Amino acid sequence: QVQLVESGGGLVQPGGSLRLSCAASTNIFGAYTMAWYRQAPGKQRELVARINSGRTTTYADSVKGRFTISRDNAKNTVYLQMNSLKPEDTAVYYCIARLSGDYWGQGTQVTVSL
Repeated sequence: QVQLVESGGGLVQPGGSLRLSCAASTNIFGAYTMAWYRQAPGKQRELVARINSGRTTTYADSVKGRFTISRDNAKNTVYLQMNSLKPEDTAVYYCIARLSGDYWGQGTQVTVSL
């Protein structure tokens, strides 16, 4: 069982930045593929970004060039740096750890508004 604790969400104005963090309770963090998903009100959950054990990254087209996913295996933590935020980025953001199965965090709210 892997526990994931997200932090860093909040309210930000359009054009602003936030950095989400997700700390994982596992001794083999480096083996996991880590990902961020988001779900906006009335919409399906969608993949935002993913980073595998080899640090290969994948991004949704809607966030390419604005968001950066990274990982610090020494700290068992994955990050999502979000720049140039738009109102349509407003959602609950979830951290996922994937190896033989998926583990989900509790989610953190990101609101982009004036």
